[in-house]
Amino acid sequence: MADQSDKTTHFGFETVPEGEKAGRVQGVFSSVANKYDIMNDLMSAGVHRVWKDAMMDWLAPCAGQKLLDVAGGTGDISFRFLKRAGQGHATVLDLTEPMLVEGRQRAEADQMAESLEWVVGDAMALPFEANTFDVYTISFGIRNVTKPEQALAEAYRVLKPGGRLMVLEFSQLPNPMMQAAYDAYSFNVIPRMGQLVTGDRASYQYLVESIRNFPDQDTFLQMINDAGFDNAKYRNLTMGVAALHSGWKL
Repeated sequence: MADQSDKTTHFGFETVPEGEKAGRVQGVFSSVANKYDIMNDLMSAGVHRVWKDAMMDWLAPCAGQKLLDVAGGTGDISFRFLKRAGQGHATVLDLTEPMLVEGRQRAEADQMAESLEWVVGDAMALPFEANTFDVYTISFGIRNVTKPEQALAEAYRVLKPGGRLMVLEFSQLPNPMMQAAYDAYSFNVIPRMGQLVTGDRASYQYLVESIRNFPDQDTFLQMINDAGFDNAKYRNLTMGVAALHSGWKL
């Protein structure tokens, strides 16, 4: 039997030992943290905001709910959740502390300080008791996790019975010609944009490559089912450039 240290995974198009991926992902997001929000707007022409609002529309937050926002970075999802809920609590968890530092400096963080908690932690080993949260979200983060299936198992563990999982992630376009056009934009424009705005081409090259390695919508839906979630469904956004997956702990 192969030793645990012999197992490999992907880091973009590169094959690396499993034990190295988390550190390399931390390096990527530490490097781009102070320009992360600006780059999201530039790369998507602001469409990421529409996707996040669509996530909230489907999620329909309720007053008093407790959210765990994993890979929550600079707090975009948590801010939206608290605004929609009106009253509640959001825990923003991220592997990379500089991302959380950027989030805490945003005006919304100050306005919502009593309803927010910022935690450095690993999606595959959440530092919370079982049956703690009403809602678990992860947005554009699960493709960076070394073992997405382990992150889903942890999501199931920390959700209360009746709790909801929602994942927003880049996905695959069903039309090959459209996918080819999107690939051309992604590989030729985004890394160059990253170089100009952040001085870091390599990190954005990785982020583009990581999208191509992530499972398609139906494969990921099966992973959610395999983790124990019920009534799992997905919705394509912008023809499949991104997708929303939803599941319930029943």
